[in-house]
Formats: sequence, C-alpha cells, structure tokens
Amino acid sequence: MKTNKKTHWENVYETKNPNQVSWTQEVPKTSFDLIHSFKVSKKAKIIDVGGGDSNLVDHLLEEGYENISVLDISAKALEKAKARLGAKAEKVTWVVSDVVDFKPETTYDIWHDRAAFHFLTTQEQIAQYVENTSKNVTGYLAIGTFSKNGPLKCSGLEIKQYSEEELKDKFKNNFTPLNCFTEDHLTPFDTKQNFLFCSFKKVN
Repeated sequence: MKTNKKTHWENVYETKNPNQVSWTQEVPKTSFDLIHSFKVSKKAKIIDVGGGDSNLVDHLLEEGYENISVLDISAKALEKAKARLGAKAEKVTWVVSDVVDFKPETTYDIWHDRAAFHFLTTQEQIAQYVENTSKNVTGYLAIGTFSKNGPLKCSGLEIKQYSEEELKDKFKNNFTPLNCFTEDHLTPFDTKQNFLFCSFKKVN
C-alpha cells in the first residue's frame, strides 16, 4: 500500500505541471499568515509537511526564515521545488518520506500541513500522525484539510473530511486550539474547494 501511494504521487509530479493539479497556489497567503501569527523568530525550525513543490518555501526564504524543512512522499515533487529555487535550495532541508513513517532527528517550532493530513484515512495512520506531532512539535501546529463542504476525493484518492470539532478532537491531548476557519480555495481549473484551517499551540 505504501509503495502504491508513493508511486501515485511520483506519477502525479512526473506528469503534471502546477497548473494541472488542484492544490496549486501562486501565493500561499493563508499558510503564510498562520505562520506569521505564531510570532516566532526567523531562526525557528519550521517544517512544511506534504509541501510538494509548493511556493510556501520560497516566501519563507524571502522573509528571512533560516531553518526550513520540506517533507513530501514524492522525490519528484521536491526535485521540482529545488530546481525552481536554484541555489536557494541549499538553505532548505529536503525530506523524502511518508509522513506516517517520518522519524525526525530534531523537533520543530512550527509544523505546517496544508492538504496532507486529509489523505490519511485509517485510524492507524491518523493515530501515528498525531503521535508524530506530539513527539516532534515544541511550538505550534497549522493544519489545513478539506472541510465537510470540501471534496470527497483529491487526485483520484479518497480523503477524510473534517469539521472544526473533529479536527480539534484529534489533537486535544497535546495541543490547545488557537484559531479555526474555513476558506474556499480556487483551483487552477476555476473550481472551488472548501478548506478548514486550524492552528494550535503545544501544551507544555
């Protein structure tokens, strides 16, 4: 199953350009605003989970953040991001891994995830993800998933929709919710996807 999942995403990034996938954003403003809201230093350790070839890393580098990691199951996605960034890519830690299997050697001040968590559809996967955040996040969590008004599938795969209460409940043992809101994402094909975003602070 893991191999199939990885193969799926490698194929997506091998065969499609950013304007051919629904999650593309020219400017990831919501993610950027959430990270800003945490008011961390430019030396804070930030990881973008399921970052793919998202432009978020470009904007973080432009803002002067110095300790950025990008994780994705697809090596091809990260290769695309590296090629786009050129020499700046050397300032970023790139991690090829399924987030469920991720075992970092460091902890993070900010764990950001837009549109990766909702691809975890079994209780085991979700529990492992939650455990990873509890172990590896010391500061803040920012998660964007499809809301109850969002799609039922993405990129041909089943996803899990969340209500605000359900998303808060998943992380309640280790994180205090700060802010939750829904937002329509306009895809490159002019369709709308309703996202739920929640930010959390780690309970010490």
